[in-house]
Amino acid sequence: MTEGADHRLQEYVTAMIGGQLFGLPIRQVQDVFLPERITRVPLAPGEIAGVLNLRGRIVTLIDMRDRLGLDPRAADAPVMAVGVEARGESYGLLIDAIGEVMKLDDQLREANPVNLDPRLAQASAGIHRLDGQLLIVVDVERVLDIGPAALAA
Repeated sequence: MTEGADHRLQEYVTAMIGGQLFGLPIRQVQDVFLPERITRVPLAPGEIAGVLNLRGRIVTLIDMRDRLGLDPRAADAPVMAVGVEARGESYGLLIDAIGEVMKLDDQLREANPVNLDPRLAQASAGIHRLDGQLLIVVDVERVLDIGPAALAA
């Protein structure tokens, strides 16, 4: 592979959410952890699962299933969190399972298909077609953009 081709490669941390494969840009991922001692936030939108103290930082937890309009996870289902930082704040994105790190050619990333569920499309920065499955590239900024409409709910 040539030096120029290497610059096109993007690394993604893969995660499963509701049976769908997602990729989070590795440069935005701080850590992966098991959320414990979650404190609910009164009057917060449903997608805010709560907050927790992670090594001295207050982390806001976003339930990705709720944020993406997917069915809630079973009460006994395992949950993991991917730590991200944006706008000087720490967030944990609640996911079903963490996968591997994948290097994908950014030139092969496609725009969202027209038939992609609008709730998934609003959090997507495009897709990669892999063997037998679709990887949705997560736009972390858009996922964390919990606007007035969500706060009014």
